[in-house]
Amino acid sequence: MLHVIKKAYRRPAALVSRYLATTSAQNQIPNPKTDVQPHYNKIFINNEWHDAVSGKTFPTINPSTGEKICDVAEGDKADVDKAVKAAREAFKLGSPWRRMDASKRGYLMNKLADLIERDSVYLASLETLDNGKPYNIAYIADVNLTIKCLRYYAGWTDKIHGKVIPVDGDHMCWTRHEPIGVCGQIIPWNFPLLMQAWKLGPALATGNTVVMKTAEQTPLTALHVAQLAAEAGVPPRVINIVPGYGPTVALPMLETIAEHMDVDKLAFTGSTEVGHLVSAAAAKSNLKRVTLEMGGKSPNIILADADLDYAVEQSHFALFFNMGQCCCAGTRTFVEGKIYDEFVKRSVARAKKRTVGNPFDAKNEQGPQIDKEQHDKILKYIDLGKKEGAKLLTGGGRCGSKGFFIEPTVFGDVTDGMTIAKEEIFGPVQQLMRFDTMDELYERANNTMYGLAAAVFTKDMDKAMMVAQNVRAGTVWINMYNNFDAAAPFGGYKMSGNGREKGEYALEEYTEVKCVMMKIPQKNS
Repeated sequence: MLHVIKKAYRRPAALVSRYLATTSAQNQIPNPKTDVQPHYNKIFINNEWHDAVSGKTFPTINPSTGEKICDVAEGDKADVDKAVKAAREAFKLGSPWRRMDASKRGYLMNKLADLIERDSVYLASLETLDNGKPYNIAYIADVNLTIKCLRYYAGWTDKIHGKVIPVDGDHMCWTRHEPIGVCGQIIPWNFPLLMQAWKLGPALATGNTVVMKTAEQTPLTALHVAQLAAEAGVPPRVINIVPGYGPTVALPMLETIAEHMDVDKLAFTGSTEVGHLVSAAAAKSNLKRVTLEMGGKSPNIILADADLDYAVEQSHFALFFNMGQCCCAGTRTFVEGKIYDEFVKRSVARAKKRTVGNPFDAKNEQGPQIDKEQHDKILKYIDLGKKEGAKLLTGGGRCGSKGFFIEPTVFGDVTDGMTIAKEEIFGPVQQLMRFDTMDELYERANNTMYGLAAAVFTKDMDKAMMVAQNVRAGTVWINMYNNFDAAAPFGGYKMSGNGREKGEYALEEYTEVKCVMMKIPQKNS
């Protein structure tokens, strides 16, 4: 096993995460649609498009320019009630969805994946317009992984089954894994397409119906996928999408979904603060099943024997990927003292080379932050870092006068008690922290309320395995970062959430286990 791991570590493709390397090796990425326009901007219920009951709309903004893309229907409680009622109808015994063969559900999910693949350039371009992430990343990562996720779960539809259990007495005992019912799903703005697939995949594969709330910043790709689901043949009422507006409506709307007595399961991805609120709302209602994927402050550990160039590049990717707007970002970079100064020097040089600008331009690695609120919040954290004694080594300001761009920023001499070392910044701000002993490292790495992810870079597999064992996090990467696969579970310890998404583990979150026992008649002797 050690030989295999070391061989993988030396492989050139490991310089970026596997999905980037694999896709880049394929045909050249097609040009984006720089003039892309959204096709759908209303509420999706019963495979139909509806205005909000209130008639209200809200603008979705292009973060590269600060200009409005279009107006979107503003859902509220009345629209959630309509969507839940539709989803409940679709879940009734005797409905087309409940009568459908499991293999047919798999066929429809594969068909949806095919249609997303057909529209991949359009969807990647629309994601870049609405979210601001570089088009190449949207195409290579977001769209590609969305397709893979749906195809993965399509393969599970006819393989979800219980067990026959030997019990005492003249009885036969078996279990059934049944769908929970109506699933309220709330997705974030940082990976709209992919988070939609992570939620829809296991829910549909297990036979549930869905009411999904999109992030108010990025509703457009999710709405397009809803129409593709109807085109694929998913029956009416199975998938219902309700965009909403914050901050005056978003939390009440989220709480409406969480509290709704006809919603049987709640899945939320977003901030820890909002996760608390929706979890409490769910507890006040029908004690629905709740899974939460929330914030992180992930330790990224660089041991002295690591390949330095590789570790610098991967640590840069771990933090700056998606403009730093990644819940599992390697925001606390712990570097062993023997190599700390050299690592800092090379990390600063790499950050200075990072290109920031128009996300449709293939030369740019970094686009804008999602909106002005997030942009301003990040700049405040940078100011706090300087005031609390961290050493600003590069960056620290906004880029340009238009849109919500921030310079790639690196802080050195960061200590555990600083605000930037404790709180989730969700932006392109790298924090470099020195450590000298492994015992010290374990204590400091775990000294956080979060536990979403971690990584270690080393050629010593004994130390790597010790880190993986001792760091309390839902995912630990060894000699890589931000490597995702539809089959690999994802979720957090502590305040990073509960439950798991992706993989077989996610199926458990969307099923009820029913035990059936039957007396076996015995022939009289």
